[in-house]
Amino acid sequence: MFGYIRIAKGELKVKEYEFYKAVYCTLCKTMGREYSLLSRFTLSYDFTFLALLNMSLKDGCDAVEKKHCVFNPLKKCVFCQSDNDIKLPAACAVILNYYKVLDNISDEKGIKKLGFILAKPFFKAPYKKAAKKYPLIDELVANYITAQNAAEHNPDCDLDMAADPTAKMLSELFMLLSNDKSEKRVLDRLGYCMGRYIYLIDAYCDLDDDIKNDSFNPLKKRENPKELISQQLYFSINEACKAFELLDIKKYKNILGNILYLGLEDTFLKEINK
Repeated sequence: MFGYIRIAKGELKVKEYEFYKAVYCTLCKTMGREYSLLSRFTLSYDFTFLALLNMSLKDGCDAVEKKHCVFNPLKKCVFCQSDNDIKLPAACAVILNYYKVLDNISDEKGIKKLGFILAKPFFKAPYKKAAKKYPLIDELVANYITAQNAAEHNPDCDLDMAADPTAKMLSELFMLLSNDKSEKRVLDRLGYCMGRYIYLIDAYCDLDDDIKNDSFNPLKKRENPKELISQQLYFSINEACKAFELLDIKKYKNILGNILYLGLEDTFLKEINK
């Protein structure tokens, strides 16, 4: 994922923001311990949302503690005492980042392509560990990459067709967070809409580079792409919020609501108005 699922920091209470940071730092710590130090550098805010959502569907209290940061030993950060609900998002981050490297090797040219080829071995070992622990996640991400490539090579590919693989991948990933059938259906819809949001905003942000490099982008042939993408993003956000309201959120509802109702819009407005 690409780091587009963020909080609206100014609208959070201090204690809520501190806990959000605790989840982010715990994800970073878990990825470093379970996989590699390098994997810490690939962490994005998207997986913090996934971890929070996973935690919010469970009963109980999540205790925190202060420990020294690996990157700044003189600084103490807040961490979650238990990372049981964070291990799955951590594995997702590692697996998705490896496939992103493979995708970049396929898409890029020249020095950039060489850079990703040289980086590949450093991502492969952590990926193997994560895939062994979570083979189902590896399978759904591999299927997503196959479907995305097929869509992009389809001469009739439009915006909806191009966004569908990412949306379906997120929907299947979100459904792993629950064993309840009715809850899975809601998570399916929430994941689909958020996956669509991620694809659409990323397509718009990459549009200039894709035109320059003659790379695939479903917005290249569309008139007024900014207006079109704004309409589509608002639709995806609204549908995601409707699904969220149907979930039995047991905790952290204000933080998750901040991301969905405020953060998504705030992020896309900043990105498309750059």
